[in-house]
Amino acid sequence: MNTTLVRDVEATRIPSGEKIMLPSGTGVFITQELGGSFTIAVELSGLYRIAGADADALGRQAPAADAQASGGPFHEEKVWEQLKNCYDPEIPVNIVDLGLVYSMEVTDENGGKSILVKMTLTAPGCGMGPSLAADAQQRILTVPGVTSANVELVWDPPWSPDRISEAGREKLGMA
Repeated sequence: MNTTLVRDVEATRIPSGEKIMLPSGTGVFITQELGGSFTIAVELSGLYRIAGADADALGRQAPAADAQASGGPFHEEKVWEQLKNCYDPEIPVNIVDLGLVYSMEVTDENGGKSILVKMTLTAPGCGMGPSLAADAQQRILTVPGVTSANVELVWDPPWSPDRISEAGREKLGMA
């Protein structure tokens, strides 16, 4: 979808992860709107990610995925639900179905739950790693009962396409 930025907005360059300010009036093409963020293409400049909180810069409303997890007691399934709202900005499959999440540990901490997630990337040189890890951490912290979250990037074992779930394969036309 072609649109023009209606205000200056911070964006993350893909795949370097560099933060830049895109000026109002810049023409953009929305290539992906998943997990509460937007991937946009800027002619002669490349791809960028814009946070859902900045949807108004695109003349849009924040996507529903930006909402907090529903209330109630802690359930591990709610953590997995939040992780399924994290997307690589270049691939229309969430990080769980893409096979990037290797493990999740839940421990009791100060009356709440501490979550440790170990995840990887499709390529070690991807500069979006810190942004994806931060996105996952922020989402985990919205789960009721979670008092702390840490998302570690790991490289062993190396990621390969055989880690993609059946749902992910269908989305990518690999089934």
